[in-house]
Amino acid sequence: MPERNVIGWDIGGAHVKAARLSRGALLDAAQWPCALWKGVAELETALAAALARWPDLARQRHAVTMTGEMVDAFANREDGVRRIARVLGRALPQPRFFAGDAGWCGALEAGATWQHIASANWLATAQHTACLLQDSQGVLVDIGSTTTDLIPFRDGRVLTAHRGDALRLEHSELVYQGVVRTPLCALAQRIGWQHAGRATEVNVMNEFFATTADVYRLTGELDAAHDQHPAADNGAKDAAGSRARLARMIGLDARDATDFEWHCFAQGWRAAQLTELRQQLGRVLAAHALHAPVRLVGAGCGAFLVPELARSGWCHVNYAPDLVRIAPQAPADTAAWAQVCAPSVAVAALFEKEHD
Repeated sequence: MPERNVIGWDIGGAHVKAARLSRGALLDAAQWPCALWKGVAELETALAAALARWPDLARQRHAVTMTGEMVDAFANREDGVRRIARVLGRALPQPRFFAGDAGWCGALEAGATWQHIASANWLATAQHTACLLQDSQGVLVDIGSTTTDLIPFRDGRVLTAHRGDALRLEHSELVYQGVVRTPLCALAQRIGWQHAGRATEVNVMNEFFATTADVYRLTGELDAAHDQHPAADNGAKDAAGSRARLARMIGLDARDATDFEWHCFAQGWRAAQLTELRQQLGRVLAAHALHAPVRLVGAGCGAFLVPELARSGWCHVNYAPDLVRIAPQAPADTAAWAQVCAPSVAVAALFEKEHD
């Protein structure tokens, strides 16, 4: 009889992420766009795409975490958890939902446990990271398309007692900035601009003209495979389109400056985001009295920024492949996708450890 794998699922408001695990080794990982704010039909479409990739889903075990319950398609977060659980309960055989400190529950019990299930994906990743780094102290830095999680750990346990997003926002453990979907006007109200040898600072237009994806396309750091949502103007997701959108942020057109000047402009936005993330990370470190040596564990499609958050003498590792074991037969890009899909990898690993 074939061995049953564990499929970990992370149901977000913009993506569905999934990872396939067997005896602690990652076999595959993938992500599908899922504009859940448009309704649960988007989730059903993403699940159909997962079934096309893994036709044997009905014969596997399934562990689920989520953040998608907060989208405005739902009346409230409780409604979101119930409806997401209902869809998954119909699509998958007996999925188990990660409820953090409350353990695991089935689809029918998810509504009653919604406060533990809601937006707990960060906790799955942090618990798995802390478990893998028993003798270390550090911070999980998961920079995704939309948000950044800054989660401290020490000696095999997650240090923060905060669970809900409201408290995590208050204490800098959740930062609503990512490297794909964040509107640029959320990063700065004024930004440096250099043109024709003249340097100045200008106000930013508070319009949805451009996103952080435009910045990281121009810097060459955003993997095209991770760039799954439309541009702000639904235009081309290439360098020319990104320059045009960046120009609108300060009332210009792309033709008003050189490609090099627009590249420097993108670097200025990048620096603004790093400055904000460093400040937020500093608050987390101070709150938990974490001092050198501190290990930063990078995850998410924006993990390329994490080395620049590290201070002198700190250690930086990636969640995958440095911590997660990749099966020899896994596709060549599995480690890269495991980095992006860290919560789905983590929830699968936690479930397998507790139920095997």
